[in-house]
Amino acid sequence: MKSGLIAARVSLVPFLSLFLFVLVIWNLPAPAFTQSLVADDVEHDTPGQVIKQGQSVHIDVDLALVNVTVSDPHDRSVTGLLPENFRVFENNVEQEIQYFSSEDVPISIGIIFDLSGSMGNKVGKSKAAALQFLKTANPQDEFFLVGFSDHAELMSTFDDSVEDLQSRIVSASTKGSTALLDAIYLGLSEMRTARNAKRALLIISDGGDNHSRYRENDIKRLARESDTQLYAVGMFDPLEFRSGTPEELNGPSLLTEVTELTGGRAFDVENLNQLPDIATKIGAELRNQYLLGYRPSNKSHDARWRRIKIKLRAPKGLPPLSVYAKTGYYAPSL
Repeated sequence: MKSGLIAARVSLVPFLSLFLFVLVIWNLPAPAFTQSLVADDVEHDTPGQVIKQGQSVHIDVDLALVNVTVSDPHDRSVTGLLPENFRVFENNVEQEIQYFSSEDVPISIGIIFDLSGSMGNKVGKSKAAALQFLKTANPQDEFFLVGFSDHAELMSTFDDSVEDLQSRIVSASTKGSTALLDAIYLGLSEMRTARNAKRALLIISDGGDNHSRYRENDIKRLARESDTQLYAVGMFDPLEFRSGTPEELNGPSLLTEVTELTGGRAFDVENLNQLPDIATKIGAELRNQYLLGYRPSNKSHDARWRRIKIKLRAPKGLPPLSVYAKTGYYAPSL
């Protein structure tokens, strides 16, 4: 992932129809760096509603909710932006932003942990990174753990305590091949039982898949259909030292493509000592996202793929910013 490049990736919670959804918004943080990414911009929509602390919003019509991350040239999260700083396009048609939040909400998180044999000399640092990531949690968060080698295994469920999950991470041992795609599939499937609307998977692995039943296209399709952001920490060997299978050679690009679909990111690690800091960075990024809400102008329930693009409308003369959000979603079929 190149820092400073705009990637339009939108995390879209599925459409909500005929039921109550409540958003509670705390005070917005002070403004940080912003940058207009639209030259000679003309405002085409009305400002989104900023919901004040303690205020409830009752929504009984179709609503699209979009998680957006904004970072500066140093790859630091940018906070303090306002509804008028954002523009949302669906299939190149601008949408009206009607709800906005920068609240740190509870998250349901799955950790997908590589326990294959090749992780032997890396597993200590990887465990430290996973434990560091857990330290970024809020009391309302919930977690599960999937470990994988020859096959994927649900090692800790949402019902287990964080202490149980930490214990399982510490005591896990490495062996066998790498069923990475099966592990992602299991993680996305387990996420269907999550109680929080905001959801994320953190994948920690050192190589491409070489032992899965599921295929790359299966996982990409499931990732598109899910409302879960995927983040990955990849500890890949240089290309000349990887095994010759296409799956292992393409390991880094696989994680990059899958995470980009969901509005997350993949981080390649060369120095294992960087792992805890990267895990902390991912946790902080999840805590400093914007939630944009709009009612799509296209009311068709045709199950078609709809492309999403986020642009910034901000004061000129400031450093360029990067936007991370999901690339699209499938419209409902009913």
